[in-house]
Amino acid sequence: MADPAPAILIVDDDETNRYTLARRLRRQGYENLTEAADGAAALALLRTRPFDLVLLDVMMPGMDGYEVLQTLKSDTALRDIPVVMISALDAVDSVVRCIELGAEDYLPKPFNPVLLRARVGASLDKKRLRDQEAAHLGQIERERERSDQLLRAILPPGAISELKATDEVKPRRYEDVAVLFCDIVGFTAYCDRNPPEQVVAELQALVETFEQIVARHGLEKIKTIGDALLATAGLLQQVEDPLLAGIRCGLDLVATARQAKPGWGVRVGIHHGPVVAGVIGKRQFLFDLWGDTVNTAARVTACAGVNAVFISEPLWSGIRDRCRARSQGFFELKGKGRLELVECDGVD
Repeated sequence: MADPAPAILIVDDDETNRYTLARRLRRQGYENLTEAADGAAALALLRTRPFDLVLLDVMMPGMDGYEVLQTLKSDTALRDIPVVMISALDAVDSVVRCIELGAEDYLPKPFNPVLLRARVGASLDKKRLRDQEAAHLGQIERERERSDQLLRAILPPGAISELKATDEVKPRRYEDVAVLFCDIVGFTAYCDRNPPEQVVAELQALVETFEQIVARHGLEKIKTIGDALLATAGLLQQVEDPLLAGIRCGLDLVATARQAKPGWGVRVGIHHGPVVAGVIGKRQFLFDLWGDTVNTAARVTACAGVNAVFISEPLWSGIRDRCRARSQGFFELKGKGRLELVECDGVD
């Protein structure tokens, strides 16, 4: 696709000068020409439509060329338009003043056709290159934002910050982390009974809402595993009390799931302790957690009642003055033996 004809604005109070300049420009192949008889009219035109070049007379009544140039260059929306000053004055100080004010070039009257062609062509070439550079930078910025969006879909915010700062996410052991699992009850059977488009759309809506709740409580979503959500408190971003933050978040997840379509029940299990975290994989990398705290949280979740938040009794003992809970008895947890679990009713 051919580039559009460059738009040139001729500003001169003398009609004969405007006619002469326009005629010579048309002979050189420039057809998209607009004329203005004074500085105010020129600025009004510049603010209403785009131009690629301004040919501006210095000596004009009212607002002279210096004032027009200074006004144009102080306007952030107009300052990148190249301006070639035109004047019968051939004094060096006038040329210097125009260049200092931001003019691209200077043409003396009467017009020399060869010089006119060279300076107009050079100014338009510079403008075209600047426009291409701006478009290229804009494309780079859009690609960077797209890359950030992809990172946000894969990594928690804290991991993204570390990746940008150091070009890696180092595996670490974190000592004071609350690990939360939220699992939808009966999801597999629901999948078998309903169209896939409906299932995915409803699951997507619920997960998006869960993500908002997780962020609101200062937790970080780590990933979804099928129909289960894994989130942490106190991992990559500071939380005052990770366990209580996790319980508050879990209670909100349960309340939201009860009200959301199609009315799925959820089980929430939380455990607190040390974890190992890092990025694994090459083609489809993933930020993940490992350790006994993660395993225990998953097993507590499997034992939780429908629409309930479960933690272990030993954990609750440390926060019982701030969290209301009821014992649900002893459960056999793989690798942990019999463990008393409590259902959290609220946080004071």
